[in-house]
Amino acid sequence: MKTSSIAEQAQSPAQWSLQSLLTVVFLGLTAGVQMSDYGLQAISLSAIQKTFAISDAAVGALQGLAGVLVGSALAIPLARFADRFSRKRVLLCLVLASTAMMVLSALAPNFPLFFLGRSAAGITEFAMVPLVYSMIPDLAPERHRVFANLGFAALVSTGASAGFYYAGDIQTAAVAWIPGQLDPWRKAFLLLSAAGLPLLVAGLFTANPPRHAMQGEATDGGSLQGYLRQHWRPIALFVGVAGSLMIAVQGLNQLMALALERRFDATPAHIGKVLGGLVLVATLGCLPVVGWLDRWLAKRLGAAVRPMLMGICALLAVPAILMLYSTASLQQAFVVVGLFLFVTCTANALVPTMLQDLAPPPLRARCFALWSFVVSVFSALGPLLAGFVSTWLVHGRMLSAIAITAVPTLLISAYCAWRLFLHTRSATQSAALVAAAPAT
Repeated sequence: MKTSSIAEQAQSPAQWSLQSLLTVVFLGLTAGVQMSDYGLQAISLSAIQKTFAISDAAVGALQGLAGVLVGSALAIPLARFADRFSRKRVLLCLVLASTAMMVLSALAPNFPLFFLGRSAAGITEFAMVPLVYSMIPDLAPERHRVFANLGFAALVSTGASAGFYYAGDIQTAAVAWIPGQLDPWRKAFLLLSAAGLPLLVAGLFTANPPRHAMQGEATDGGSLQGYLRQHWRPIALFVGVAGSLMIAVQGLNQLMALALERRFDATPAHIGKVLGGLVLVATLGCLPVVGWLDRWLAKRLGAAVRPMLMGICALLAVPAILMLYSTASLQQAFVVVGLFLFVTCTANALVPTMLQDLAPPPLRARCFALWSFVVSVFSALGPLLAGFVSTWLVHGRMLSAIAITAVPTLLISAYCAWRLFLHTRSATQSAALVAAAPAT
């Protein structure tokens, strides 16, 4: 049933309801389970590469472009449905579609079909996450919105890290439980896809909240094009900050397991368990740090604190990624990766809150869909560029390729963050002067 874009824009709920709280938990668990297949794929890259006999460049394209193609085509149309119709129904359809694409990936007889299946699985990243972040302000009280955003991110991160940590265990269980002569990695994807059924059943009992306007927020969203024209400067700087950062982050996240396996001759299962733990500790550990810094520094800098934090973290990530050149042992490499993950997760943690502040309710899902598309295009460039650097410049030294790709983009991210900090601070000061003018 079509929603009313004006009548439903009451104030945000004053307090949590049990169904709303459980819905936020369900959203996090669903996104986390579906993100775990990226960790499983990353740990299985060497087996996938052998099965299809593909080059490093093709692996980089798989880890980068495969998440963009179909998802980018569907993101904004699906977000338009989410902005106008039942978000709960759209959510259930996305869970079903993502599960089906995971099955297709497991059974693909050749690399093009496997690539297509992984591309279609990008629906989750492009359409589901924007949908979720458009729902959270309508489920959570305004004073708890940052907490709800960070809690959702924590559940997603837990699922993503579980894909790394339990990749070996999932393959072992899949080989034992699923008969036939399929490759172990194929059986692992089939086993993971089985989680779709209980998620669909649980989703039937979630809330489908009306759209609320946050305190002080305009209720007429206008068109997406008009919104972009009006706010083009901070949006362009924001894309430069987040997009450049994601080139570095995804270049490391998607290819690190393969790089460590090659350089240190370690087993994928061992690498997966350690990387899974690092991802979990970094993504969860940064959340209270981010929450405290945002609350403390916002008293002095207001909204400008967020781009400032992102720029500082981007600069801190440069020496971390450079240390990959000199790591002499697997343990040293894990320490460097953990440091890099912590500072970059800190940079990214408040991005959803920033977008919720900017986007009016009638455009919120579409704004998040557009943001996901743009950032994911940059994310695709990370493993794609690192794969080509490995193939054509450094002759298979993947750790070096990751570092060469990441350092320039981190510096660009820091520069854009500085410009966005200056712009935000100037806009805040101008607004304060305008508000004080009648009293003088």
